[in-house]
Amino acid sequence: MARIEPLAREDLPEHEAMFALVEGAMGFVPSSMPTMAKAPGLLEAFMGLAGTISFMGHLEPGLSQMISNVASHSAGCRYCQAHTATHAAQAGVDPDKVANVWEFETNDQFSAAERAALRVARDAAQVPNAVTDQHFDDLAAHYTEEQIVQIVATISLFGYLNRWNDTMATALEDEPLAFAAEHLGDKGWEPGKHR
Repeated sequence: MARIEPLAREDLPEHEAMFALVEGAMGFVPSSMPTMAKAPGLLEAFMGLAGTISFMGHLEPGLSQMISNVASHSAGCRYCQAHTATHAAQAGVDPDKVANVWEFETNDQFSAAERAALRVARDAAQVPNAVTDQHFDDLAAHYTEEQIVQIVATISLFGYLNRWNDTMATALEDEPLAFAAEHLGDKGWEPGKHR
């Protein structure tokens, strides 16, 4: 159960255009958004940052979602793991590959470039941060500086979302809950506090 109850969508008419846009892209409005709306300006600021990072255009959307998933797994946020797994599949990543993303180091489905990015995601999301110069050397072998900036920006965005949703015990919506239960359940995923 959420630790702070989200506002009702119908009580937030000033955000309806944003909710409709998000719902069109994701298929639902994340429960975190009506909770953020309780703090004036927070939802707009978050959506501005999230939109900027998401639409930088330097990374394939599927890779961006896998980076987000690995960072969320490393941080322990089950809510964000379910969301990013669902969105990776929606972006065209094979659901089997999504389910195996936590095994990116040894699974043949992942390229050297993907491994470099996912390694940074895993290690940057740890506390303390475990990224080294070697991580950046590995990234530079596969990605431009603009792509690397988007990789780190994506990880950083999910640092915020992981802390927000895990601390608030944000209720997981039906679509990502069903996807994660079906595709990640045998990999140890469970909704935990986000049920």
